[in-house]
Amino acid sequence: MSRVLLHDRRIVVDGRPRLLLAGEVHYFRLPRAAWTDRLDRLRECGGDTVATYVPWLWHELPDGSVDLTGRTHEQRDLAGFLDLAHERGLYAVVRPGPFIMAEVKNEGLPYRVYDEHPHLLPTTWDGRAITTRTVDYLAPEFLAAAEGWYAEVMPLIAERLADHGGPVIGVQLDNEIGMLSWVTNSPDLTDVVCEDLRRWAVDRYGKETAAERVGADPGDPDAWAAALRSPAESRSLTLHDDLGRYMRDRYRRYVVALRESAERHGVTGVPFLINVHGTGGGRGRTFPIGISQLFEAYRGQPQLTSGSDYYLGDLTVTNVADLYVSNAFLAAVHDAHQPPTSLEFEAGNGDYGQDLSTLYPPEAIELKARLCVAQGNRLLNLYLFAGGYNPPLAEPVGDGNDRIAFTGERHGFAAPVDPEGRLNPTYAAARRALHAVRGVADLLADSDEENDGLALGFVPDHYLTEYHHPASASRAEQVADLERFRGMGPRDVLARALLLAGYSFPAVDLQSPLPADTPPVIALASAATLGREVQQRLVEHLHGGGRLLLHGVLPEQDHDGNPCTLLADALGLTVTGRVDDGPQSFPSVVGHGWAAGRAEARVGYAQRLAGDAAEPVLTEVASGEACAVEVTVGAGRALVVAADVPCDLDFWRTAVERLGARRRLAPDADGPGLVLTSTVDRAGQRLLHLVNVAPSAVTVSLGWHGAPLLGGRRLRVPARTGMILPYGVRVGAATLLETTCELVGRDGDTLLLRPTQGDDEVLLATDRPVTASRGSVHTADGRVTVRLPGGPDDEPVRITLA
Repeated sequence: MSRVLLHDRRIVVDGRPRLLLAGEVHYFRLPRAAWTDRLDRLRECGGDTVATYVPWLWHELPDGSVDLTGRTHEQRDLAGFLDLAHERGLYAVVRPGPFIMAEVKNEGLPYRVYDEHPHLLPTTWDGRAITTRTVDYLAPEFLAAAEGWYAEVMPLIAERLADHGGPVIGVQLDNEIGMLSWVTNSPDLTDVVCEDLRRWAVDRYGKETAAERVGADPGDPDAWAAALRSPAESRSLTLHDDLGRYMRDRYRRYVVALRESAERHGVTGVPFLINVHGTGGGRGRTFPIGISQLFEAYRGQPQLTSGSDYYLGDLTVTNVADLYVSNAFLAAVHDAHQPPTSLEFEAGNGDYGQDLSTLYPPEAIELKARLCVAQGNRLLNLYLFAGGYNPPLAEPVGDGNDRIAFTGERHGFAAPVDPEGRLNPTYAAARRALHAVRGVADLLADSDEENDGLALGFVPDHYLTEYHHPASASRAEQVADLERFRGMGPRDVLARALLLAGYSFPAVDLQSPLPADTPPVIALASAATLGREVQQRLVEHLHGGGRLLLHGVLPEQDHDGNPCTLLADALGLTVTGRVDDGPQSFPSVVGHGWAAGRAEARVGYAQRLAGDAAEPVLTEVASGEACAVEVTVGAGRALVVAADVPCDLDFWRTAVERLGARRRLAPDADGPGLVLTSTVDRAGQRLLHLVNVAPSAVTVSLGWHGAPLLGGRRLRVPARTGMILPYGVRVGAATLLETTCELVGRDGDTLLLRPTQGDDEVLLATDRPVTASRGSVHTADGRVTVRLPGGPDDEPVRITLA
């Protein structure tokens, strides 16, 4: 039996932190005869965990009975699949819905749920019918149906929990909650939801304020529902704000209901998981919307954590900051015990439409995996690891193919293992990635990412933008402003510049009290809208000696549209105007002081600022007025950059250094595209992570807080590859001080290393004799240097202490 706990942002199995490397294999899409092969392929790839959805639609039969043991079809034998995974030495993460998505029709719900309760399909804006197959999550009829499904599936899962001696170490509750309504801009506004929102608003504000914010009497249900569905322009901003906040509370209550149901039916003693959606088009700019929608459903909940749903395609300079910031924002709203995970970690080649319009380079999976584990992800689930076939529905519905999914007969044709069991190039890339991580998995499982005294500010309410009534001009203007300036900054330059300049940084939730370990420098990409409490928190941060890098525009209003200039007033700044790019307008800026000497730069906008104590850093050329300034506030200092200046790495590095942040790894690289960070465990053992997303090789020398690493030698990081270099890692009676090799494994007094440079070195501190399977060994003053000449790239070197 194994005890599984979430503790201190770790997944702890039998008292030991574990890094879980999983792959999604759908038993219901594969004949039983193929199960062993796919599970063994997963193990060969480096996986230790299998994940699978459990489609309610497939297991419930026309007579209302449920088959989970294969009595009616071998591909309904969930019990047999989990038992086989256990026999093959794999853990399991089970995802029984009720919603599963996975291209299954009705998102996994049986047709009879809709047939018996047609009112569960929500009404939305202006009384229109919703265009997806989502339902009213909290409708009593749906919760009763979901309870019936859980009553069938959860006891079977409970019998196979790890603490009962089985393979199951985690259970996901539902899938991508709220996603369907968001992507279609169709909030659920059934009569039941409108009534529930009325109670919520009255409890929150009282009747009079609720009426004022929505524009209808809470005592008149029809008028109240009409006001929600067709907002008056004069109430649009307050109504949209309340609608978003209510939906977050609604999702929280839904997760509570599902968890209580699962626990009633025996699922206890393993973590529960929530899948967060939001990437699209190869970008992660909207991923924080999913975080904002769902973080109240999991933050602070014991033995429950979230996981990302990452579909970013290739990883390049375009979107590497998207992935980095998404991981940081996700962690920012976790509590002290909740580890980040990735429950859908894209593993395919991108040919999802089977039209060869897209093919991702195989190395993308390795780049993304290396970056995610460096940021503390404790579980990666390769999705989809193995393809299969969509079986016919138990009862035809006459929709053209009568299969369980809308992808046709074959499914997962882009996966590393295709439906027929053939391997595409992403399999080898996944294997390289997982095995590279596996060699240091024990260190990664119990380590945390370090930072450079800098944090990116996260404002969840900046992403409360999933709904906007089509006729509301004020809401459209507010959302457009937020989308332009929030998160990673205008043109994504703030986050991209910091990351590619060699900084690593967490995020901090600015809507909650700042934790004691908040880095002294906060970088915030701000729109004109910023909540009063957040503005006040930033003012207090500055007065307490903190520093602030503000990029975007000065906040001038709260989310209700009310004037709010707390931060601007504390900074002693006023906005005197703004110039934007246009057909006959080419705003440009020029530097002053420490920013002087740079070429004049054209920008997309420049907000003109005035302040008696402000020191100009950039001025707008046409007016001569400042658009970037430094100011002192109490014991703190702020740099406000109110123009979308280019991604000039030297400019942004100097800006951050002036606020006191210093890069601990101090890279000296010959080109951009290299992402650097480090992780450290409680014993001080470090791993240095280098990820090159550039299309060409980068050479770099590294320091550690000013002292050169590796004797100051330059490392060559080939195009689109990564390295994890051990630094101060114990190996038996020795300490591996530093090396240019990756650590493949260690066992007692023996370690295996993979050379990366062709002329590699290993530096050990030990008083024991050392031998190496190749290369030369030199000993002096208690230190041993092993020099390794060039050899086959994949041939590891064995070093042994006698």
